[in-house]
Amino acid sequence: MAIAHTPSRATDSLAAVLATVGVVLMALLTLYLVGFDQGAISRSGMYLHELMHDGRHLLGVPCH
Repeated sequence: MAIAHTPSRATDSLAAVLATVGVVLMALLTLYLVGFDQGAISRSGMYLHELMHDGRHLLGVPCH
């Protein structure tokens, strides 16, 4: 006889909430790095700075 475990709705909704919070936090971090960072955190060379600069132009964020 096999025992099947069926997750409850509370577990499913908690997982959905945690996934949503994670996605929102990553989106806000990305928006900060691309839009407002100006190299304060991303000090790993000119390549990353130029990538973020191009991202600002792509999103229409004024940077000049």
